Amino acid sequence: MVDATDAIGKAREAVTHRAELPGMSLMEHLDELRKRIVRAAIFLFLGFIVAYVFHEKLYGIVQAPLDNLHIKLNYTHPMDPLNLYLQVSLIGGAILASPFILYQVWLFIAPGLYQKERRFVIPFMAATVGLFLGGASFGYFYVLPGALKILIVDFGSKFSPVVTIEEYTGFFLSVILGLGISFEMPVLIFFLAMFGIVSPRFLWKNIRYAILAVFLVAAIITPSPDPWTMCIYAIPMMALYMIGIGVAWWVHPERRREKEAKKEAAK
Repeated sequence: MVDATDAIGKAREAVTHRAELPGMSLMEHLDELRKRIVRAAIFLFLGFIVAYVFHEKLYGIVQAPLDNLHIKLNYTHPMDPLNLYLQVSLIGGAILASPFILYQVWLFIAPGLYQKERRFVIPFMAATVGLFLGGASFGYFYVLPGALKILIVDFGSKFSPVVTIEEYTGFFLSVILGLGISFEMPVLIFFLAMFGIVSPRFLWKNIRYAILAVFLVAAIITPSPDPWTMCIYAIPMMALYMIGIGVAWWVHPERRREKEAKKEAAK
């Protein structure tokens, strides 16, 4: 009797889910993708225009870590100053337009989600932007100044630094964008768990490999061989992984099925 009830409940759930997820042909998917990419590109362009109006202030943000060391940027090609202004404006514009771009991403994947899952749109956007800004801020205020001090003041104390725009910009963006993207780990786990690709049990079982990967990343972005400094960078990423396990437990389909089964049994 219990098996028959469970079978009826699962069949009802499957019918409901099929009703919630209207099918789309390949051409419709491609057309939807094209539309979202075009709109995201428009928002990015508008963000770039707005950011370029403030390109001098954006340059001041990039230059500030070097100002603390009394170092000015140099350039070896006439296009380098313009390229710097364009790059910082593009990054600033992308951050400014990120809520609108992320909304286009959400609109593209929303047809593949159940009705109950579509309510995550606001938490998804807030978490994605907030975590990226948190990681970028961590890199800007802690990692980058510490790296510059160790590399220039400590290891380079016997030499005269000539820091070029091209080299510094690449170093700056690798630290800021690298940490910003690394802090998106809970969002990535959110989607992997939502679609059933990973489970909280899998993430917890393989936590030792996650610790190894986190410390490898920390060793790459840490300029100092000091293990304590590396731990400072690894601890936030490890904390985000643990948060990701909690997020996976919250949204994984297996938990939702158990919850629905309990509701059906209560009826």
